[in-house]
Amino acid sequence: MTIRLVQLRNAQGGRTVAALDGGGVATAVAGVESVHALALAALAEGRSLADAARARAGDAVDLAAAERDGRLLAPIDHPDPAHLYMTGTGLTHLGSAEGRNKMHQAAAGAAVTDSMRMFQMGVEGGKPANGGEGVQPEWFYKGDGSCLAGPGDPLVSPDFALDGSEEPEIAGIYIIDDGGTPRRLGFALANEFSDHIVEKGNYLWLAHSKLRPAALGAELLVGDLPNDVRGTSRIVRDGETLWEMPFLSGEANMSHSIANLEHHHFKYALFRRPGDIHVHFFGTATLSFADGIETREGDLFEVSAAPFTLPLRNRLTRAAPASARVLPL
Repeated sequence: MTIRLVQLRNAQGGRTVAALDGGGVATAVAGVESVHALALAALAEGRSLADAARARAGDAVDLAAAERDGRLLAPIDHPDPAHLYMTGTGLTHLGSAEGRNKMHQAAAGAAVTDSMRMFQMGVEGGKPANGGEGVQPEWFYKGDGSCLAGPGDPLVSPDFALDGSEEPEIAGIYIIDDGGTPRRLGFALANEFSDHIVEKGNYLWLAHSKLRPAALGAELLVGDLPNDVRGTSRIVRDGETLWEMPFLSGEANMSHSIANLEHHHFKYALFRRPGDIHVHFFGTATLSFADGIETREGDLFEVSAAPFTLPLRNRLTRAAPASARVLPL
């Protein structure tokens, strides 16, 4: 049976891991204060993450109260944030090239854009048969664990940003075992926040546009991701819905298989360092920016999708200016 793991601050100020069963009943996972610690225990015991959680079933947990009180956390973190990578892939979903193509078409003139070419490569070769190696996707780096936001946390746009917009999607969560093998912990609902005006200016600025925080929903879905994930992305301004659109994920709606995306990330030895945590965003085809929405400080992003039961909400804020001047030593 699929379970979901949640990290939260408890009423005493410490941390608790809770496990939700299919009926939505939440119980504490005794003896651990983080999913990271539970994953290490599962590896040491030679059992699955789900079995390690079930073996530690404790008292009931009131998740509704934790959500109401703002005590829910991102479903994964690392004691040393530098050992958590946030990365992602784009142009991976059917329809995902349309918005990107519009952004880059002006610069390309009448020519077919690189975005459309890469998307088509994924359509033709992103789901290899019999476990073979498919075409590699677009890939980007977002930051380390210091850039990870949880439910209710602000998404802080840098003072120099030209835009701060949502990207509703699914992220895979991984730990690297002592032998250097990536082990998937599960999947989480995500908002892969980006600066689309920077990207629109020149597609070679994509790397800059992605160096922003990102948010994860509270639940870590342990087990397989459903083939067809359907959700809603919404922006609320001054208490009213400004923009709302359904979004699709899962392999039925993707031009790449998840296994192919995982292969092309973890094929690099750098990303197979024992003990590291990886949060890898799988992409989306739904952007408010593509519909001409200009976000403002104070806007509330809301992402929801089954089988996740808790929505992800984050408010857009802006960082104060900071000096990046380099001084000689």
